Amino acid sequence: MDKTEEYLKKDVSHDAVPEGNPYTKEKLWNKNFINACAANFLIACSFYLLMPTIPIYLSEQLLVPESKIGIVLSSYVLALLLIRPFSGYLVDVYPRKPLFLLGVSLFVAMFFGYYFAVTILFFVVLRFIHGLFWGVSTVSANTVAIDIIPPSRRAEGIGFFGVNMNIAMAIAPYIAVNIYESYGFPVLITSAIAMGVLAVFAVNLIDIPKRKKAARKPPVSFDRFILIKAIPIFINQLFLSFGWGTLIAFAVLYGKRIGIHNPGIFFLFIAAGIILSRINSGKFVDRGYLHWVMTVAIIAITIGYLCFASFQNVYSYGLSAFILGLGFGTLFPALQTIYNNMAPASKRGTANSTYLTGFDLGIGMGMLFGALLSEYAGFSFMYLVTAGLSLLSLFIYLLNSKAVYDRNKLTRL
Repeated sequence: MDKTEEYLKKDVSHDAVPEGNPYTKEKLWNKNFINACAANFLIACSFYLLMPTIPIYLSEQLLVPESKIGIVLSSYVLALLLIRPFSGYLVDVYPRKPLFLLGVSLFVAMFFGYYFAVTILFFVVLRFIHGLFWGVSTVSANTVAIDIIPPSRRAEGIGFFGVNMNIAMAIAPYIAVNIYESYGFPVLITSAIAMGVLAVFAVNLIDIPKRKKAARKPPVSFDRFILIKAIPIFINQLFLSFGWGTLIAFAVLYGKRIGIHNPGIFFLFIAAGIILSRINSGKFVDRGYLHWVMTVAIIAITIGYLCFASFQNVYSYGLSAFILGLGFGTLFPALQTIYNNMAPASKRGTANSTYLTGFDLGIGMGMLFGALLSEYAGFSFMYLVTAGLSLLSLFIYLLNSKAVYDRNKLTRL
């Protein structure tokens, strides 16, 4: 047993799962949780106002080819990959609220740079720096949420907390396309800043439970930056997050290419699917049906991509988005629960940073390689590839990841 494991065994978690009836209801919707959800929604809204419109701006205003658009978009993901593991360590070692507040404040301040972004190089550098602060903010947000969610309602709480970001991912792009086409890019930036400022106020209102101060800081080792025993889950996750990257980057452009009048409706339908899926999926996970939930989610995602690639009209466009929303909305809380159930409280930041890094890396690959696939083979082929990767992820989960989780999950969290 190494020094890190010895340190972790000495850690006394303040939120060990209570013994007795596993379905005992502890209060979830208190002031802190509501403020955390509000902050998460506002942070995500500010970020995703620009996500679908930057490709349009680069393509239509700066005349940037699609292959280079992928480089611009993936630059922020590179920053996330660099900062996530360190963010997890910082969140585990230092007070979480000050770190959360600092990350969000710097994240909002970076939006002012977009007023002056008129070259590809400027966009690449700005997106990279913005990604650093986005990484700190999201790791802090997710870890704070886990701290204030009752352990007996963890998956349910994660589901409701996460749905705020997913709804923002869906609604913000729809609003962004309308703002961009009606008022232009500068007004869109101003809207993002306004949402970010509100997020800072919401974060400031959260009261985070004080953690028991350790006698000494945990030793710095590789497993403080990534949850080593969850690496097989992490690899499995990449096949799913690749497709999510192609959606958030190219769904609007794809819609324009096939003649959809306002392709932003894709995000409204995917939001509807996410919201509907969150009603019960977290409860099923908390009651022990995690593997069943994961299997259903991945199957829905695969079907959604197949429909998206095969049928090109406004009805299939919306239906595919809805099915994908059902799948991803079910997947997100279940997958995050897997990571957190494999880590003690003292490594909760590490667990969440590993989970988020899995999406970051997959999304970056989806943006970069998806751009190349779409340029040389078309968007339909790109989404057929994502469907194939999702199906492959299902077999990997059933044949390997499921056993990895069952072997490493903790009974007291």
